[in-house]
Amino acid sequence: MQFICDFHIHSKYSRATSKEGNIDNFAKWAKIKGVDVLGTGDFTHPLWFKELKEKLIPTEEGLFKLKQNGNHNETRFILTTEISSIYSKGNKTRKIHNIIFAPSFDVVEKINTHLGWIGNLKSDGRPILGLDAKELAKIVLNISPDCLVVPAHAWTPWFSIFGSNSGFDSIEECFEEYTKDIFAIETGLSSDPEMNWRWSKLDKITLISNSDAHSPSKIGREANIFQGEKISYNLIRDAIKREGELKLVKTIEFFPEEGKYHWDGHRNCEIVLSPEESLKYNNLCPTCGKPMTIGVMNRVCRLADRKQGERPVNAIPFEKLIPLEEIIADVLGVGTATKAVQEHYKNLVRVFGNEFKILREIKKQEISSLSTPEIAEGIERARQGKISIRPGYDGEYGKISIFGDGEERPKTKERQATLF
Repeated sequence: MQFICDFHIHSKYSRATSKEGNIDNFAKWAKIKGVDVLGTGDFTHPLWFKELKEKLIPTEEGLFKLKQNGNHNETRFILTTEISSIYSKGNKTRKIHNIIFAPSFDVVEKINTHLGWIGNLKSDGRPILGLDAKELAKIVLNISPDCLVVPAHAWTPWFSIFGSNSGFDSIEECFEEYTKDIFAIETGLSSDPEMNWRWSKLDKITLISNSDAHSPSKIGREANIFQGEKISYNLIRDAIKREGELKLVKTIEFFPEEGKYHWDGHRNCEIVLSPEESLKYNNLCPTCGKPMTIGVMNRVCRLADRKQGERPVNAIPFEKLIPLEEIIADVLGVGTATKAVQEHYKNLVRVFGNEFKILREIKKQEISSLSTPEIAEGIERARQGKISIRPGYDGEYGKISIFGDGEERPKTKERQATLF
């Protein structure tokens, strides 16, 4: 049996998130997307933690579900949060984000009490603490050795362990004696496992992928596929540590070029450059001369000790997907929030069960018969990677095109009789 898991999300109590980010909507969208286990996110925030305790009940060991019966209480939740650590180390300001996994509400209460002595947990669902990442690991693991500490979006320029602006050049430099307790990193939207494989220091580190969703509809844009007879907190923890009967068999990835920090650039001047091009300009914007934001690909290239395409022996495979709404919108030539896109999306999910099934399993002919041949062709092209992307840079998402430049966009006829 396979379980699709997304461990990193944010509630409505985090900054720049949707007001729809409550536990009921997350459960609803997990079913729509096809996510079996979803991280709660933000368990350090008092109001969110209160909602979690009121609305969730235990199921399998260390996992939870909604109390009420209904269509969405199949979703399992695992207790997670993200902590932002801003501190000085090695004569440099560090801004590191880490995901914390916890096995129970009792453990979370102890973590929250301790971290509450250090900073204001009420200010943000992802609290900012003046706490060394190593000290965070020490606190959490001393409370419970069953917890996991996972560096979040590990390559993002501004807030990550390897980020170009505030990060480190190794896990050891960041976590010191607690490096032995760091079993995984989150690759983030702007990198994929193949990029991480280029650095041999990560060969023994499990690469996990999560959505970092700031609204319920964005969950599952990256995820992890586990395989085993059953699932629980301990089984997930052990699988991340590459132990036990449950196995991490694949990750689901964003096309990293679509991530907000894949290439280098300067958003104000609309300059986007590959690492090779940036080098020619000494990493300065060729328009205004100011320093550019150095992206993930550039940072990976600096630390890499393997050539592109080389693969570690124990590498876990992955597949790249484009969210269904984006595919439909590109085919129709309209925005993802438009009525036409939403009608096609809802109808496909209603008939086939969930988005992951549509993107990964349903045959092209079946999709075509229910929507349009053009949408079916768009999904097929996305599966095959036959797309064009303008890479993201300096906080701007990349632009994906299913039907590339110079190719006439298909003239889709709305089949209302079929659609309804």
